[in-house]
Amino acid sequence: MESIPDTDAPPVSRTAEALVPAIFAAAGAGVYAVDADGVVIACNPWAERLLGYEPGTLPGVNAHDVLEPHTGDGSGFPGRQPVLREAALGKRISGDRAVLLRRDGSALAAWWSAAPLPPEAGHGTGAVVVFHDMSAQRERDGRRANRYAHSETMREQAEYDLAEISWLSDVTLAMVSTLDAGQALERLVRLLVPRLADAAVIDLAEGRELRRIAWAHDLGDAVPPRTAEHSAHQAALRGVLRGGGTRHLSTPSAAADALVVPVRLRATTFGALTLTRAAAGPPFNEADRALAEEVARRTALGLENTRLHAAQADIAVTLQRALLTELPTVPGLELAAHYRPAASVAEVGGDWYDAFPLGEDGIALVIGDVVGHDIRAASRMSELRNMLRALAVDRPDEEPGQILQRLDLAQSRLAFDDLATVIFARLHPTDGGSWELSWSVAGHPPPLLLGTGTTTTYLNGAHAVLLGAHPDRPRPTARETLPPGSTLVLYTDGLIESRTQDIDTGMTRLRRYTAGHQDLPLSPLCAQLARDLGSTRDDVALIAARTPPHPAHDRASARQEGAPPAASSPARNGCARQDRPPRAGYSP
Repeated sequence: MESIPDTDAPPVSRTAEALVPAIFAAAGAGVYAVDADGVVIACNPWAERLLGYEPGTLPGVNAHDVLEPHTGDGSGFPGRQPVLREAALGKRISGDRAVLLRRDGSALAAWWSAAPLPPEAGHGTGAVVVFHDMSAQRERDGRRANRYAHSETMREQAEYDLAEISWLSDVTLAMVSTLDAGQALERLVRLLVPRLADAAVIDLAEGRELRRIAWAHDLGDAVPPRTAEHSAHQAALRGVLRGGGTRHLSTPSAAADALVVPVRLRATTFGALTLTRAAAGPPFNEADRALAEEVARRTALGLENTRLHAAQADIAVTLQRALLTELPTVPGLELAAHYRPAASVAEVGGDWYDAFPLGEDGIALVIGDVVGHDIRAASRMSELRNMLRALAVDRPDEEPGQILQRLDLAQSRLAFDDLATVIFARLHPTDGGSWELSWSVAGHPPPLLLGTGTTTTYLNGAHAVLLGAHPDRPRPTARETLPPGSTLVLYTDGLIESRTQDIDTGMTRLRRYTAGHQDLPLSPLCAQLARDLGSTRDDVALIAARTPPHPAHDRASARQEGAPPAASSPARNGCARQDRPPRAGYSP
């Protein structure tokens, strides 16, 4: 008998009932139902598709034996208790690491949930299993994990590269922060150990030989300072001197591994860098070798910079010494001068002193300092010295302030833009037998006058700005009659000022020191002042004049009696002395 549709059912219910099979078939998840024995009694097409079964062939398959892998079946997934046993107990269970077996035996990673089969289904005890294929998700998770691991590797590499660049910057700074080659190399080896090696040695070339300059090690008593004294190491060093490249020594004495790297720039071999690692450490690899060669290259650049700067400074010293004046002989007046270059060749500058006859029986005394510490400052000093001499000799009766103003104007018109400080002083005898001083100061520390006893006075008059600042501005002149037996000292700022001492403190020290040493002969006094008070970082120049202890008889009568005028020839009677220490050479 033909069934009659229930026309009394609401339209919505009829529509929902019609949708259920469609949803069941089109769901993106597999669904299957099993009876109490685990046999599949129903499934949707997605279940068969995901598990690799032809349509209509999954029902009847025993899910216990086929769909769930057993422990140790080689599928790569851990064995699990069958979900059906849990569902049969009336539990709703789920998991995200279930494993189902496809028809071809391959494993399907799945997210699943299971619930008891409803009694109204008419199949007794059973379970309904819903599962999703998690293979794609796990692949995405794996790719994400790989990307994360790769990014971590890249981050670690970037951090390592940054640390290496920073370290190489420290290496460069060690070589360029000082012009003392020995000091720079001592800093360098301390950076190399233990960052790159357990011990580091630097030998510099001296002709055909090598001289050990710096070393460091981090092995206690295991490696002495004379490290890597091995025949293979000595042969590698000789090879470096002959132009050879980097040598990797695997068995030097007291170490497991060593690199001998030439410190070379273009065709100039400065020496060799030896790096060693003890037997307990890893041997040097290609990355270590490349890094060591980069360190050696930067070392060579630093040594070349030091050599070039020293050569330039040596020219400046030579030029400066060649221009230092032979002091003239002046009857009745004791003269002395002293010049001491800076201990560092980098600080050699434009300090100078000068003395020359001026007029019939007067003498000019000059002390000056061109701003700068290089060959340019020394050459400008030469130009200023010669210009000042010419201007003063051309008009010997002109006031010192007028002479300095003409010098300033001449310098500006010749487009000399260098700044300089200078004192120009004139000493001439009076008819009464005393000596009169007139002077003008251009930005220079004031003259110091030592009287008899312990009296010391700075002559602060006639002070104006340094040369090159205001060439059109008039310059003053001051005068002072010097007492018998007094000493006039002109000096450069290296005597009173340094990086650790301000100029006021230095001037106080100078005044007190001279007050206690006035009885010294003039030449030793100048030398002791430079030695005991002068800064070793700067040039020091001094020139001093001492008047006779008692006024001479009438100068006019003396001239009538044939007393010789001031001469420009060097003194032979001890009245004029100058001290110029021997020229200092350079060794890297």
